[in-house]
Amino acid sequence: MAAKWTGGHSSSILCLNVNTEGLVASGAERGELTLWDGTGSPVGQLQLPEADDVTSVVFSPRCPTKLYTAHGETISLLDVRSLKEPTERFHVNEEEINCLSVNETDSFLAAADDSGAIKVIDLEKKKVSRSLRHSNICSSVVFRPQRPQSLVSCGLDMQVMLWNLQKARPLWTTNLQECETEEGGPQPAGQFFNPPLAHSLSVASCGNIFGCGAQDGKVRIFRVTGVKFDRELAFQGHSLGVSQVLFLPGAYWLLTGGNDGKVLLWDVSSDVGKQQKSPAKSLQRRKAQAPAAARKDGKLNKVASNDQAGVLPKLSIEHGEKVNWISCAEIKGSKRVLVADQSSSISVYPLPEP
Repeated sequence: MAAKWTGGHSSSILCLNVNTEGLVASGAERGELTLWDGTGSPVGQLQLPEADDVTSVVFSPRCPTKLYTAHGETISLLDVRSLKEPTERFHVNEEEINCLSVNETDSFLAAADDSGAIKVIDLEKKKVSRSLRHSNICSSVVFRPQRPQSLVSCGLDMQVMLWNLQKARPLWTTNLQECETEEGGPQPAGQFFNPPLAHSLSVASCGNIFGCGAQDGKVRIFRVTGVKFDRELAFQGHSLGVSQVLFLPGAYWLLTGGNDGKVLLWDVSSDVGKQQKSPAKSLQRRKAQAPAAARKDGKLNKVASNDQAGVLPKLSIEHGEKVNWISCAEIKGSKRVLVADQSSSISVYPLPEP
């Protein structure tokens, strides 16, 4: 069973983030922000003004006491040592923000919103340095590790884009629907009713491999080479949309959360650890299989991985509720996955060691 962290919120938790010291931040509907220690006790709470939903929280990678929070169209910078009035506010987005990302040098902050815009703020000059754009809602934006001027984004326009802050136009763009048609043969009949709207991105620690979760239930893994990226792998991860993807630090282990109430752990190291000679052919060979059936009471199930024909999860968690956000924390010396859903509590599950 999952451990439950309760008492920090009265409404649905929408986002999570963990700093380098193990402090967890959660944002919820109606402007609620809570800080938690590793034991699951709330250690700080704040009600943000206007009661706008807190849709994204991200700690500074350089300064673990700085927390950037998105609520409505506003970004507030908070000092977690004294959760009071924001130390800074940015109001540069015109519609609700969906995702924040700070680069690892803490010099740029990117904010993706419902208009499709990505506003990149120079944190030293405290002003917008770039305005990037999708043609529909931009759901996720992530700076690449080890490359503080480079970021990837995705949106409900089914586009995945690679950007460099020196340029206002994307270096490379892939349309997930066109990608399916080209590499996967004929388009399944249901594709038109369940298009690959892109929901979430995560970049592995190496900075070159990233994963994308989409509405069609598929997880796609891409490799960046220079100013372009290619699809290395695609597999059916969930029976409904993939709301969250998260690479674990220092490994090619990928956590995914879905609208089907499942949280799955995948080891894609054998697929991305070496350069594929023919990604298209290798994709054809891999037909993903559904994970083993499991009970719906939060039980964890080890899933057999001896079938090399498909990509199978290392771990299947039947969480039972639609997943809003997943994060990873080290608690008492072992890794845990934190899951936010439609409830006001955080579920905590143990993870196997790599």
